[in-house]
Amino acid sequence: MINKESLIKDINTIRKKNPLVHNITNYVVMNNSANALLAAGASPVMAHSIDEVKDMVNIASSLVINIGTLEKSWVKSIIQAGKSASKLKIPIVFDPVGAGATPYRIKTSMKIIKCCKPNVIRGNASEISALVYSSDKTKGVDSTLESDSALTAAKTLSAQANAVVVVSGATDYIVKDNLVECVKNGDQMMTKVTGLGCCATAIVGAFCAVNSNYFEAATHAMCFMGIAGERAAAKSQGPGSLQLNFLDELYNLQEADIVQAIRQ
Repeated sequence: MINKESLIKDINTIRKKNPLVHNITNYVVMNNSANALLAAGASPVMAHSIDEVKDMVNIASSLVINIGTLEKSWVKSIIQAGKSASKLKIPIVFDPVGAGATPYRIKTSMKIIKCCKPNVIRGNASEISALVYSSDKTKGVDSTLESDSALTAAKTLSAQANAVVVVSGATDYIVKDNLVECVKNGDQMMTKVTGLGCCATAIVGAFCAVNSNYFEAATHAMCFMGIAGERAAAKSQGPGSLQLNFLDELYNLQEADIVQAIRQ
């Protein structure tokens, strides 16, 4: 059961404190993720150079790692940033974009999990399944599986990585050990906008920056994201207008909107 008061408290804290979320993310979504974080009330920084990631982590409230446009030099930066954040006990959120599409993505994802010890891992059902059953193949960033089909894999991955695991889909599942929470807000049109999953990961980073209960923080982030998405879809003609309306909803969502919209 999602605690509405706790969710609203996290949103208000983000808007009040503007936590710095350090993103090492992909070229496709840098602008989208930065704007989503700004609209939600956080302060984004996109920094991937190995010459500065350690210093940037030192001033950040959370670190978001995303391997969408994977490249060897970026992996070195990711590992360095992740190790620094882990040492400083700064929350780390990892998005294994496209895991299962190629052996390189699986190998890199497992290396990041081992070296950086992320607190939250968020992906679609195909990506999460591929991290556990590495022989599984995906077609890339689009899931070929329904989110509930990855629940067993999510539980296994949570135990193996000692992390909260978020499986995105028509219903989002948040898993930690034997705890499972469901978020039912969202809209099918959201799947037609490139990078909204990556935005979700960034927003999870913002919530983890203000709530050290990462299971709760991830649940709140996905609920906030889902409500904003379905409210945006209701007033959009298609994916183009959805992008604009989504940012507006992140910015404008108020307590009464959340209480009315949340689905239990």
